[in-house]
Amino acid sequence: MYKGSCLCGSIQFELDGNITDIIHCHCSLCRKASGSAYATNGFINAQDLKLTDHSDSLTFYESSEGKRKYFCRTCGSPLYSSNAQSRERYRLRIGALDSDILERPLSHNFVTSKANWEDLNVELPRYHRHEPGRK
Repeated sequence: MYKGSCLCGSIQFELDGNITDIIHCHCSLCRKASGSAYATNGFINAQDLKLTDHSDSLTFYESSEGKRKYFCRTCGSPLYSSNAQSRERYRLRIGALDSDILERPLSHNFVTSKANWEDLNVELPRYHRHEPGRK
């Protein structure tokens, strides 16, 4: 079982099932929705997701007909999306998970749409906390 939440903790969830087809999506829609270079998403069975939302914070944006992106109205954290043409599964934002996962991403997708500053092969320095000299 996996556990997850939004940034402010208003919405918490449990996932009692597997995550499949995890990808790093570089399309312009995922970049805008995540505010980052890409979004990491995986498919889950809709019935395996159990939400707890005591603050009535879960809301959605319908990006196109039948496609909803669910997020916390308090902190803005993206959580999952649904598609009316495939009601039995959701696309989970893997960054919303608090648990470690067993599954691993399969690929980088829509790389022709990637941000021009994103270099998929670069080796940048790695730090346990902030970079040296940051105040």
